[in-house]
Amino acid sequence: MTFKQIKDNKIVKIISNKYFLVLVIFAVWMLFFDENSFLNHRELDKEIDKLENSNEYYQKEIEADNKIISNLKDSDSLEKFAREEYKMKKKNEEIFIIEFDTVKE
Repeated sequence: MTFKQIKDNKIVKIISNKYFLVLVIFAVWMLFFDENSFLNHRELDKEIDKLENSNEYYQKEIEADNKIISNLKDSDSLEKFAREEYKMKKKNEEIFIIEFDTVKE
């Protein structure tokens, strides 16, 4: 093949077109090197997904805590909570804490 035949080839004409070259360089730059590249967007999307999942988790925890708080407005349930969680007691009362050995040999 001579240089003229190579130059007249359709594919070579398209690839050597200055607009095509600029488009390819621009696409490569935007995909990999730019500050707002495709790779950065993909990482940011993953981080957004994680944050949305943690947001859902914390919303559920807030709902559960609100239920506990509404239950603690009653004096009987407040006393029960204080006894169970903080080992509080009334005067002249003794508390015995029994722990079971759960390790099996």
